[in-house]
Amino acid sequence: MLRIRRFEEAAARSYTQGKISGFLHLYIGQEAIAVATADLMKPGDRVVTTYRDHGFAIALGCEPGACMAELYGKATGLVGGVGGSMHFFARDKGLWGGYAIVGSHVPVAAGHAFASKYTGDGAVTICFLGEGAMHIGATAEGMNLAGLWKLPIVFVIENNLYAMGTPLSRQSPVDDLTTRAPGWALASDRFVVQDIHETRERLGAAIEAARTQHRPALLELLTYRFRGHSMSDPGKYRTKEEVEQWRSRDPLQRLEAQLRDGGLDEDALTAIDDGVVAEMDAAIEFADGSPLPDPEHRFRHNLVEDV
Repeated sequence: MLRIRRFEEAAARSYTQGKISGFLHLYIGQEAIAVATADLMKPGDRVVTTYRDHGFAIALGCEPGACMAELYGKATGLVGGVGGSMHFFARDKGLWGGYAIVGSHVPVAAGHAFASKYTGDGAVTICFLGEGAMHIGATAEGMNLAGLWKLPIVFVIENNLYAMGTPLSRQSPVDDLTTRAPGWALASDRFVVQDIHETRERLGAAIEAARTQHRPALLELLTYRFRGHSMSDPGKYRTKEEVEQWRSRDPLQRLEAQLRDGGLDEDALTAIDDGVVAEMDAAIEFADGSPLPDPEHRFRHNLVEDV
């Protein structure tokens, strides 16, 4: 969790310095979800997620330097600098993409799960989406097929309360989004993410049921992003009191307190943080010093018909 947070903080600084172009959606506050997921995954399992994808890449073991270079649009980036913030991809790590079109990835994830059931590879697909994506037609289609075909998949709503700047109360007639699960024959669970251990336990139960019983599930994880929707969003639609209330539930701070209670002293905690900060400084240096992609690179991986 600390590695993800320091990576995102370093990326935010680089963005304000003009080193990163386009959009940048930070994962600060939601790190426990990616870390718990990565710890539960087995070889062959897949994560399909949306545009807030940096945390999953770091949690799954991608090099911070390659991740930062991708944000910089450099040739040494995770996908050669052509994807940027919203399109991280690392098949060898189990990350099958960040997708930028809201809800578009849900049928894709269902397709991955169908492939697992068809081939019998024993893998589980874990699909992450924001609460705003629950109102998209493609989301309903993907979840309906998952329930109909009993696919090994877990859909996880990362409900950070705002679809960009629109609160849930202005986009959904119900607060509890898992009430839709029975209509698609999906198992369900719903909880506030404030403890990494609880998050791991409850995610793990759903993943295990999907793996061993082909029982698809819809989980709603109530979480919070401490920054705006993207770097261009000051988040003025939120009150200071609301932000502070959620900061008091910060899973990273809770874990730090648990480590302190377990006997880790301040010097040890500071040494861990210093090491992670140095790692991110090296990632910035790597991205700064990396070359831009060859101009011809933009034409690769495109289908061109004879004319």
